[in-house]
Amino acid sequence: MFERAREVADAVLYEGYALYPYRASSAKNRVRWQFGVLAPREWSLAGGCEQWSNQTECLVEAGSEFELAGKLRFLHVVRRRVEERVGEPLRFREASSLEVDGKPWIPWEEGAAREVDFSATLGVAHHAPAGVAFAIPSERTMEPIRSAKGATVGRSVREASPLAGIVRVSAEAVGEGLFQLRIVVENVTDWHVDDAPRAAVLGACLLGTHSLLAVRGGTFVSMVDPAAKAKEAARRCKNKGTWPVLVGAVEARDEMLSAPIILYDYPEVAPESPGELFDSLEIDEILTLRTLTLTDLEKAEARATDARAGAIIDRAEAMSSDTLERLHGTWRSSGLRGDGQPRGGGKVTIQGVEVKKGSRVRILPAARRADAQDMFNEDRAAVVQDVLCDAEGNHHVAVTMEGDPAAELYQWKGRYLYYAPDEVFPIGDER
Repeated sequence: MFERAREVADAVLYEGYALYPYRASSAKNRVRWQFGVLAPREWSLAGGCEQWSNQTECLVEAGSEFELAGKLRFLHVVRRRVEERVGEPLRFREASSLEVDGKPWIPWEEGAAREVDFSATLGVAHHAPAGVAFAIPSERTMEPIRSAKGATVGRSVREASPLAGIVRVSAEAVGEGLFQLRIVVENVTDWHVDDAPRAAVLGACLLGTHSLLAVRGGTFVSMVDPAAKAKEAARRCKNKGTWPVLVGAVEARDEMLSAPIILYDYPEVAPESPGELFDSLEIDEILTLRTLTLTDLEKAEARATDARAGAIIDRAEAMSSDTLERLHGTWRSSGLRGDGQPRGGGKVTIQGVEVKKGSRVRILPAARRADAQDMFNEDRAAVVQDVLCDAEGNHHVAVTMEGDPAAELYQWKGRYLYYAPDEVFPIGDER
């Protein structure tokens, strides 16, 4: 269950976890945990800046009842302190940092992934909400820091505060064969310091909170594009701090991801991406190249900051030229059919003529364009390399200019000029 959804869910979980240049000393890594933060109820109600609960509402098509299986996922702050040895017998005091044999040891807030499973039988005969309470105990571990000669010169101390929460599940019939599913997640961790700053309370928060949901004996309704009969019921659903989308195999409707960021149905990680960068904006090439420009000292600090950050450094340094080339850029049509092909089959009819890859056209840029380059391409002949369709159903004709000495290079790189169908005129094969 959730095999295909987990990769996307992990991207949500670690979004912004540690940002380039992946060092604890970087200003942008000093204010972290921006998405899906659920704070203790008492602190939030006393005026804290984070909510203490979220709510997912979505629709399920089913008969009289259906089975729901869910997985609540979030990060739990593990604070890592660095202490230096100050005398005999072994005594330690907290340090801002420690360097041992050229290796830095740095304080940091790590994120430990937590999961809570829940399930319920819901339907016409099941009126009482189901509730699952969970508790995560405190943790404290110590790791000695030794020199190359084996002497204990300090220690790394990791501490995690206890967490407590509740997942509440209910369903209400809102039409024939249609149920409104509601899932509420609450942080009820014990907390008594009302005026504590956000940084102090993060250890008692659920971070990057999201849910994976699966239904048996029914199907989910798309909340992005609901069927006509479910549109009004979908409009009445109230999502607070979450956004539910279909996940898994395209056109399957048995799994859903409720995330703290807005996604589209069936999101997926770009297949070219070799691994996480904590920045889900498909800019892997830029971040990888910039990571390679870090100095040896900066890379050492990044590795000392977090094991996951260290893995990014190692992966960037080991990346082959072929892998890096695949990150350079790929055009994907947003208007895909269920089989993953561009709507329209890569062709469009212009002036009664079918235009597709290989067609010859004349460029007639529209007055609405603001690109000065178009005045040089006006009335020139071009060869169509592709016809693509976006999410709104608009076609875009990708061309290379005839007589351009760089045309072959553009084809190899997939770098084209794009025009709307009303900006090109079919001219046939006459040269």
